[in-house]
Amino acid sequence: MKKVLITGGAGYKGVLLAEALLKAGAQVTILDNFIYGYEPALGFAGDRNCTVVKKDIRNITAADVRGFDLIYHLAAISGYPACEANPHSAQTINVVATAALTKLLADNQVLVYASTSSIYGKSDQTQDETAKPTPISLYGATKYEAENICMRRKNSVAFRFATLFGVSRKMRCDLLLNDFVYKAVYDRSIVLFDAHSKRAFLHVKDAIQAYMMAYERPDDFVGQIYNVGDKKMIYSKLDLAKKIQEHCKNIEIIQTKLMDPDERNILISFDKLGQHGFKPTMSVDEGIEELIKLYSWYQTFASYRTI
Repeated sequence: MKKVLITGGAGYKGVLLAEALLKAGAQVTILDNFIYGYEPALGFAGDRNCTVVKKDIRNITAADVRGFDLIYHLAAISGYPACEANPHSAQTINVVATAALTKLLADNQVLVYASTSSIYGKSDQTQDETAKPTPISLYGATKYEAENICMRRKNSVAFRFATLFGVSRKMRCDLLLNDFVYKAVYDRSIVLFDAHSKRAFLHVKDAIQAYMMAYERPDDFVGQIYNVGDKKMIYSKLDLAKKIQEHCKNIEIIQTKLMDPDERNILISFDKLGQHGFKPTMSVDEGIEELIKLYSWYQTFASYRTI
């Protein structure tokens, strides 16, 4: 039985990864500071093969990582808005804590780092793993710096994920497609900044598929960086809004001339991971449908109402 540690294991991807690893027969430890609440991890409390540790990644020690075969490093300040609102924490958590973690690992431990396509910034050329990233946001810059730190180790792999979407036990409604559908359901409108900028998308369940490939065949992946996504799922913001309009009737699409502060316009090649057999199973249309179903009853930051 493999022993696996997931830092940030109570997050959007972390809880789904923990479920998949437990199903595959792993012994899993979730390490998280639970700043966004305990509820996503409550279902693991009764699982004898799962241990939950409440700890901030900035306080990681050698004892916390000892004895694990694989470490999935997901703990981070994630996304443009969160990093801009917490610049000091973005640096100390995304970069400084990652450097501390790598120094604690034994050479034979496999480290799987959660990177992001945000590091590519804005480019008119198709970007593959050989391209030099040019991040233009604090989020992209800190994630790229941390990726470089991780990849100095021999037994590390980095996955640069496309923009994620879809339902998880720990929801993130700030992700682009998730946010657009939320606005369509509750505001009946979608406001577009930089409407024609393009980026690649990936369902969160397919991100877990990539993680599980590294669990099942780590020797095939260590020492490498992979873009994770599919060229068939590259859309502009306007493309996405029109797709949502097909599923969620009577909504208005409003285009502005204002630029998005998280300016990105990138085309990405995913051929390298595709050669290992990776192929997304969930389409954008399927993601929109499940998000509409979720938002029929779920609201973020819901206030108390008179009943």
